[in-house]
Amino acid sequence: MDVALGGTFDPVHDGHRNLFERAFELGDVTVGLTSDELAPKTRHVDRYVRPYDDRKRDLEAELEPLAAEHDRSFTIRTLSEPTGIATEPQFDYLIVSPETVDGGKRINELRREQGHDPLEIIIVPHVYAEDGDIISSTRIVNGEIDEHGNLTPEREGRGRSR
Repeated sequence: MDVALGGTFDPVHDGHRNLFERAFELGDVTVGLTSDELAPKTRHVDRYVRPYDDRKRDLEAELEPLAAEHDRSFTIRTLSEPTGIATEPQFDYLIVSPETVDGGKRINELRREQGHDPLEIIIVPHVYAEDGDIISSTRIVNGEIDEHGNLTPEREGRGRSR
């Protein structure tokens, strides 16, 4: 089975790791990584996003051990539009988080228009930080939590000028 998922992944956190784990349970994984041009457009808040090459390097480091553990392969491809790679016919599953379900439905509409079978959409639940709020890259960048959801009141956020 071929599994698709996509995102900016900056920085990678435990919520992302749950998405990756579920994807590798299902099959070989293709991750669409937002381009430098698309990444800011997919943010709910305006914040600095690291360059594509840096994000790709860190994503590879996260995916390699999971792929090996599940005896699966993975590919990282550049996403230049939000519906990205998942409209291509080879995929069977699409991994989404609760807030990206509508995007998954749109992808299936596009697939139908192109004559492809719809993907099975797998919704992976959020992971919560120790304060009960969702772990998100934005919260990490803002200095509220670390990648595991631990509160980090002494930490400063990532500046936009870096």
